[in-house]
Amino acid sequence: MHLDRKALLEKARHCFNLEAEAIRLTSDRLTDEFVTVIEVIQDAIVSKHKLIFTGVGKNVPVCQKLVGTFNSTGVPTTFLDPNQALHGDLGLCVEGDVAFLISNSGETEELLRVIALVKRLGVTTVAITQMRESTLARNSDHVLLYHAEREACPLGLAPTASTTAALALGDALAMVYLDVRGFSREDFARYHPAGSLGKALLLRVSEIMRTGARFASLPDTASVRDALIAMTHAKCGTIALTLPSGKLAGVFSDGDFRRASLKDEYILLRKASDYMTCNPKTIAANSLAVDALKIFEKSSVNDLIAIDAEGNPVGLVDGQDLPKLKIV
Repeated sequence: MHLDRKALLEKARHCFNLEAEAIRLTSDRLTDEFVTVIEVIQDAIVSKHKLIFTGVGKNVPVCQKLVGTFNSTGVPTTFLDPNQALHGDLGLCVEGDVAFLISNSGETEELLRVIALVKRLGVTTVAITQMRESTLARNSDHVLLYHAEREACPLGLAPTASTTAALALGDALAMVYLDVRGFSREDFARYHPAGSLGKALLLRVSEIMRTGARFASLPDTASVRDALIAMTHAKCGTIALTLPSGKLAGVFSDGDFRRASLKDEYILLRKASDYMTCNPKTIAANSLAVDALKIFEKSSVNDLIAIDAEGNPVGLVDGQDLPKLKIV
């Protein structure tokens, strides 16, 4: 069978456009009820309760994805199977919890059975639906509407644009609440200890800094020539110069050498401290690696000296190493 490649691509783009339009409409028609639900979530979590998502059919994976998203941001959340709820799983519902019931029509029989039961247990209910006047919406404490005028399915039957809009609405709840709480990258890392994301976010400066032969350090009495030799051996562009006490006096870089050599032909015989940067940017060796990244992003430095609790230089963070470690 011959496939018209151009026509197929156009059909795919049409699908994307319909789903994108559903998200746009949902965004444009968002009301203050969204803010109210954020407050409901806040009250539940502060009082040590949890969120519950429930739905049937294509809304099951939507619920499960939102459960995963909220859990990954430190918000205790679980999925309730509407059918199993009638056979004992209602036991996971506790007064003060918040249940989100997702149904496009708002007339899903399984959810209409569940809503009365969870409300009886003191659970606050939030309908996520497209139908304001549906039975589910009318019987819920709060209603969040999404809007999908057409499904992307050519038959207009398979849930596509509607489930995308519902998912986007749930994601918006999770991300806005994350921002309200001031949830940080470090907080996020605590719930993602495995994989490259968690490893990168939980790395300490002490684990990524260059030490030993790869860290150039000399007393501040060293000549420019000796400093350059040490930097060459360490294969780095910056050397830490130290005071007799061992504390950091300053840093001398290959950039400092190039600039100074234009003015002084005898620079190799001078002391490196004559051209060093005093009070350079530093970071504690026990800091998170992402803290080093923030300094690189805000300052025009190529290298960062790591210091210990006494202020002694113990390593160097090379900005070129960060992409290799997948921190940026």
